[in-house]
Amino acid sequence: MSHIALYRSWRPQMFKDMVGQQHIIQTLQNAIREQRVSHAYLFNGPRGTGKTTTAKVLAKAVNCVHGPAVEPCNVCDTCIGITEGHIMDVVEIDAASNRGIDEIRDIREKVRYAPTEVRYKVYIIDEVHMLTAEAFNALLKTLEEPPAHVIFILATTEPHKLPATIISRCQRFDFRQVSTAEQVTRLDEICREEGIQATEEALAYIARLSEGGMRDAIGLLEQTAAFSDRQITLEAAVDVTGGIAAEQFYKLAEAIQQKNAALMLSLVEQLMQAGKSPDKCMENLIYYFRDLLVLKLAPNGRAATERIVEVEQFEAMASAYTAEELFRMIEILNHYQQELKTAAQPQTLLEVALLKLCSTQASSTQQASTASSQEIASLRQQIQSLESQLTKLMKQGVSASAPSAQSNERQPARRNFAASGANRPKVKLDPFLASLNSQETQAARMKWGDIMMLVKERKVTVQAWLKDSELVAAVDGQMLLTFRNDMHREMTERPSHREIIEQVSAEVMNQPYTIVTVMLKDWQAALDGNEEKVVESLELEPENISTQQGGSKQPEWVEEAVKLFGEELVVVKE
Repeated sequence: MSHIALYRSWRPQMFKDMVGQQHIIQTLQNAIREQRVSHAYLFNGPRGTGKTTTAKVLAKAVNCVHGPAVEPCNVCDTCIGITEGHIMDVVEIDAASNRGIDEIRDIREKVRYAPTEVRYKVYIIDEVHMLTAEAFNALLKTLEEPPAHVIFILATTEPHKLPATIISRCQRFDFRQVSTAEQVTRLDEICREEGIQATEEALAYIARLSEGGMRDAIGLLEQTAAFSDRQITLEAAVDVTGGIAAEQFYKLAEAIQQKNAALMLSLVEQLMQAGKSPDKCMENLIYYFRDLLVLKLAPNGRAATERIVEVEQFEAMASAYTAEELFRMIEILNHYQQELKTAAQPQTLLEVALLKLCSTQASSTQQASTASSQEIASLRQQIQSLESQLTKLMKQGVSASAPSAQSNERQPARRNFAASGANRPKVKLDPFLASLNSQETQAARMKWGDIMMLVKERKVTVQAWLKDSELVAAVDGQMLLTFRNDMHREMTERPSHREIIEQVSAEVMNQPYTIVTVMLKDWQAALDGNEEKVVESLELEPENISTQQGGSKQPEWVEEAVKLFGEELVVVKE
């Protein structure tokens, strides 16, 4: 018996024969019993899960001579005619090859006429997501005002490609993948009826390969039965489907764990000589390491043992790897699986992927063994550096004891701030006061928002410090900014920050500008008539920022802090 014949002979003809979709069947049967059948249904789900089969059984149930009934009799002329495709009022359309607007217009013309042989005209549109936009628009008109004698059943594997207007006018049913246990039960039933001898392990293996599709499972069963002369074993199922035996998986995983590249390459060559395809080997290896990972992290979960035949062997291999190693190996295999689809030399790419797993294992082991020693060495270097700095400070007359919070701790900061002020040249506010209403000031104020936005794009931390400021005047290529917070002002004055602000200002204003800052209280005092009051200008060279009284550099501990944490994170203040 061919695969098509076997599938047709075991294709469900009644609701009770459906596998794995009981929740959907019960809902449809209740609707038929209460005479509340909808005019449009959307059946969505993976391939081979029974969407079109359920649609045909529904068509028989509503049109059965003894119905509408929750179960079609399957013996009347109507049921037999629908099963064999003789009833003209039940139409199955493949949207993949009939996707244009003309086909949908033809349906719109015909739905107006009453059925000639049965109660309801039923249109089953398979792969409905393949319709064109124009065809969907034409179908929408029919779904909005359908005749009472018409039922539309739309089937698709990709419901996200359907317009929302179509989905909203249908009752949606999501078909799920059929579980491995349910598939094994149905396959065993088929084998007993067809006189096929099959082991439980072989049926479980076939069910897992089908990935939840009952139709694919029956096809693989027929293919394996023909190959093994109706005597199906696990070895025969593995051979005919191009899979890899569990023992070969174990040997490969063991070679990778032992970092034995030579043995691993020999095993790959044996698989290729046996006719295994590189992409199938890669796919099966991903599944294998996934099962090892699940068994390691969730040993009591059902998913951990669903694909596993020899649990003890799996447990032994899972204990040889860490979870981090398995995660990394799966990521590497997945990366190479994508490249394998377009590779000119797929076997070579498979070997490269496995060699990388071996090298990753080796490097991770070495890293694990040297990580602690590297940390210790790094800490020792830091301690030696700090001891050396402390010795230098003590020679310069700085006490090694911990300073009090009220005295010594604040002394370097005071020296630093006094030095900063001492090294700034004095600038009178008169020019800025005189230009408060000038065209240059007005232009600068109008574009200050653009400057702030562009500064934020360049470096958001600079804009954060600058938000406390206000541009009050601009004159002769200088912008005067007032600050309420002294720390925000100090951070804005840093050379790297000033450079960003002045670059952006030049771009926005189309001319170079220098930033001058002042505390808000000083500016308000100048506005009140204290024009003789001068403020500290920030037209400093970078080296002036790190000077103290007497022109000496900042303390070494400050410089060391800048090196460790970066200039932006170190703030010395009173």
